Amino acid sequence: MGIVFAPLGLVLVFTAAITPQWREGQARLGVGGPGAKGQGLGGRSGSVEALLLLRSDGLWESCLQVERSELKHCWPVVGPYKWDPRVRLAQGLVLTSLFLCGTGIVLACIGVRCWTDLPLRGVAASGGLLVVTAGLLSLTALGVYTHNLRGLGVDPGRRISSPRFPHLSLHPAGSLYFGWLGSCLQVLGGGALLFSFKRPRCPTCPSRPELPVCPACSSCPEITNKTDMDVYEVSC
Repeated sequence: MGIVFAPLGLVLVFTAAITPQWREGQARLGVGGPGAKGQGLGGRSGSVEALLLLRSDGLWESCLQVERSELKHCWPVVGPYKWDPRVRLAQGLVLTSLFLCGTGIVLACIGVRCWTDLPLRGVAASGGLLVVTAGLLSLTALGVYTHNLRGLGVDPGRRISSPRFPHLSLHPAGSLYFGWLGSCLQVLGGGALLFSFKRPRCPTCPSRPELPVCPACSSCPEITNKTDMDVYEVSC
């Protein structure tokens, strides 16, 4: 469960980080001939044609597209949105989360050691702890962004919309849902790695029951003289 969920969560969070659909908004912009002056945000009026503009923002990129057309333009985030401390906090948390999750997956793969019978439990648990921490960091970034979604990069002195710059009704977009799902998978996968590798119960020596021994030890002939198949079954 941990080996499957942790990489899947990493892929989903990475997909959310690089896509510009953290929040979306749309507005109708009236365009037309000279008779369109002053029509602004209305629908069709005389020679005025209303275009539906779709705006999307991510952590590092923003896009603007005209509905039902191939006209789309994307650019790196700029202005107040780029320097908003909450956006920069989300960027830092997501980058840290991706680094910790990748490191945790590497440690988990080394600790699980699927090619041997006995895993390195401490290494695998350390990887699980890093993956859980990564999931919590990305959840924090998503929570901060979602809570302040409509106010990110908004100058309080420019809240009044104009026909040239219509007001956008912003709402959460698809990248946020990818991030939420990936973060939850990271927490689940890291928790599975963290708590599933317990120290096995070694059988006690019939001659000296007060001393626990391991099947790999040679301190108890009653155990070490068993066949290889018996020893393999005990280690499982």
